[in-house]
Amino acid sequence: MNIIKIIGIGFLTLVISILLKDVKKEFSLYAVIVGTSIILLLSFDTLKNIVEFLENLTRNLKGDFIEVLLKMTGIAILTEYAVSLCKDTGETAIASKIDFGGKIVLIALSIPVISSTLEGLTKLL
Repeated sequence: MNIIKIIGIGFLTLVISILLKDVKKEFSLYAVIVGTSIILLLSFDTLKNIVEFLENLTRNLKGDFIEVLLKMTGIAILTEYAVSLCKDTGETAIASKIDFGGKIVLIALSIPVISSTLEGLTKLL
């Protein structure tokens, strides 16, 4: 199971980070970056399966909405990862700006979906 590996690597990274903070704080940051990168790489296999499923689904449905939803999900995940990394390094100001930028991009991507949904609703009424 992938989640067991992910949790194990997360805890191992946590322990290494705590131990290295006493010795050299910079090494602790490097350990966190390496550990979270490994976790991301392990997650990509599962993400690949999800994307393949959604690609098959888009062939049967109107693909525009699914494509936008996939983009939005990817942006949300990447933004959250970047924000967490900034917060872990103590850069909360940068984290808040990345978070704000991610929200703006998500709103911009959602406008066509909202617009076409409202258009469809007005046609029904």
